[in-house]
Amino acid sequence: MKSLGPSLSAAVAVCAALLPAPAFANGKPASLAPVPNFVEEAEAAGIDHVYDGAWEFFVGGGTAIFDCDGDRRPDIFAAGGKNPAKLYRNESPTGGQLNFALTDSGMSEKQAQNVLGAYPVDFNNDGVIDLAVLRLGENLLLEGKGECRFEVANRALGFDGGREWSTAFSATFEPDMAFPTLAFGNYVDRSAPGSPWGTCHDNFLFRPQTGEDGKVSYPEPTRLSPGYCALSMLFTDWNRSGEAALRISNDRQYYRGGEEQLWAVPPGRAPRPYRKSDGWQHLKIWGMGIASIDLDVDGFPEYALTSMGDTKLQKLDSEADETLPIYQDIAFDLGVTAHRPYAGDDLKPSTGWHSEFQDVNNDGLWDLFIAKGNVEAMPDFAAYDPDNLLLGQWEGKFAEVGDTAGVALDRRGRGAGLADFNADGLLDLVVVNRGANVSLFRNTGRGTADKPKQLGNWLAVEVRQPGRANDRAVGARISVKTGNRTVVKDIQVGAGHASGQLGFVHFGLGVAERANVRIKWPDGDWSHSYRVFANGHVIIERDAAKAKLWYPAPASD
Repeated sequence: MKSLGPSLSAAVAVCAALLPAPAFANGKPASLAPVPNFVEEAEAAGIDHVYDGAWEFFVGGGTAIFDCDGDRRPDIFAAGGKNPAKLYRNESPTGGQLNFALTDSGMSEKQAQNVLGAYPVDFNNDGVIDLAVLRLGENLLLEGKGECRFEVANRALGFDGGREWSTAFSATFEPDMAFPTLAFGNYVDRSAPGSPWGTCHDNFLFRPQTGEDGKVSYPEPTRLSPGYCALSMLFTDWNRSGEAALRISNDRQYYRGGEEQLWAVPPGRAPRPYRKSDGWQHLKIWGMGIASIDLDVDGFPEYALTSMGDTKLQKLDSEADETLPIYQDIAFDLGVTAHRPYAGDDLKPSTGWHSEFQDVNNDGLWDLFIAKGNVEAMPDFAAYDPDNLLLGQWEGKFAEVGDTAGVALDRRGRGAGLADFNADGLLDLVVVNRGANVSLFRNTGRGTADKPKQLGNWLAVEVRQPGRANDRAVGARISVKTGNRTVVKDIQVGAGHASGQLGFVHFGLGVAERANVRIKWPDGDWSHSYRVFANGHVIIERDAAKAKLWYPAPASD
C-alpha cells in the first residue's frame, strides 16, 4: 500500500546506502556488552497465530501484554487483522520453557475480527486490567472480569467506538479524574473523495465525565484536527512540567502538508497543537512507532521514532530554552539509525515498526528493540529486514546484536513486546508478524535452551495506588539507584506500534546486589527510598512503609 514514487524511492535508497553501517569487527558487532541468547519457541509454546489481511492490515498487528487472571504473570492478546484476535494465558513454569494456552476472552466472533492492536489500562480502578482494542470499525473498551474474561463496556460507558481505521492509542489520568483520558489515533479516511491520498482522519480525545448519578462516561470526543495518519501516540511529560502532552507519530505516505505532532492537553481546557511559534520543528517521516526513555537521566526523556529508511532519536536541545520543544536528532551519533538490514546482502532501506527500550542483558544500560518488515512486497525496500536488537554500551552508544542474539528471522515484524514470561529475571520477546506465525523468543541469558544462565542482576517493580483513582499509577516515575548510578523509567500507556503492556517494570542491575527505589507519584509527590535486594519482584504501594515481595511459584519437577 505504501507505494513510493520511483524518484523518491531511489533517493531514499541512495541516502541509506551512503550512511555508515553499524560498527563491526571480524564480521561481528563491535560490542562490549554481554549478548543474550534468544530461542524461538512459539510453536512449542502453543502459540499459533497470524496477523494478515488486505491493505488495511498492512499496518497494525499489535499485542497487549498484561496479567489477565491475577497471577502476576504476563499474558498475551494478539491482533489478527482478517483473522480473529486471540488471547493466550501464560502457563510457563518459572525459569522453564515458555508455555501458553489459548483462552476464550469473551469477545464475540465479530468483535474479534478486524483488530489492529490493543493496549492494557485499568480504566475503572478495580485492580483488574481492562483493554482498549483498536479495530477497523468500532473500537472496543473491554472491561476485565478476572480469569481472562472480558465484557464490552462501550454502552455502559457511553463510549462511541466509531467506524474509523484506528491505528494508535494512549491514555493518561488527568488531575482529579477518576477515569483515564483516552486518545485514539486514526489512519486514512477511506470514505473521503480521493482516498487514500491526503485523506487522513482526525484523531479523537475522550475525556471522562461524571453524571449526576455518579456514573462515569465518555461522551462525544474532542477532535484533534488536523490528523496526519497516526501510527503511534504517547502521553508524555516531555518537559517535566507535571502535565502530559500528546506526542503523535504520523505516516507521511498519505498526508499532505503534515508533520510529526505534539499536542498540549491542559487539564480542563481544549487541547492545542504546538506550532513553530512554540518552538516545534517541522519533521516529516514515515512515522510508525515511538519509544521513550530518559537515557542520560537529565530529567527529560528521549524519543526513538521508527520510520522507513531510518530511525530518529530525539533529545531536547540543551542549548535551547528547556520550556520549548526543540529537539536534536542524535540517532547517528549513538548508532541507532537502523536504516538498512544488518544481516544479508540487501542494502535497500529498512522499514521499522514497533520500538521499545528495555534492558535485555541486565547490565544496567537501556537497549533498543525495533520490529522490522517490508510493508508487503515493496521492491524499493529490503525484503529480508530482520528485527533490530541494539545493546546499550558504556560509552553511550548502541551496538547491533540481532543476528548473534538469535532474533534475525526472515519475517515481517509489526507490533511486539519484551516481558519476563517465565519469571526468571530475563526479558523474553514476542513479535506479531504479518503473514506468518507470531515469534516468541525465550531469553536464556548466557546459556542455552537446556541450560539457561543468568546475565546480570535484575529487579522487577510493580507500583500501585490502592483506594485511589489511577490504581496502576500511570504517569509515575520509577527511580532505581545502585551505587552512584541511577536509572529511571515512566509508567506509560501508549507508544510502540499498536502494542502496549502493563505490569512489572524491569530493571537490570549489573553486578549490584541491592538497590534503592523511589517513586515519583503521578501527582508529583515522591516516596521515601525503599532498599531492596536484587533478583526479585517487589510491589510498592503508595504510603507503604516497606516494599512487598512477590515470589513466583517454583517450577514443578
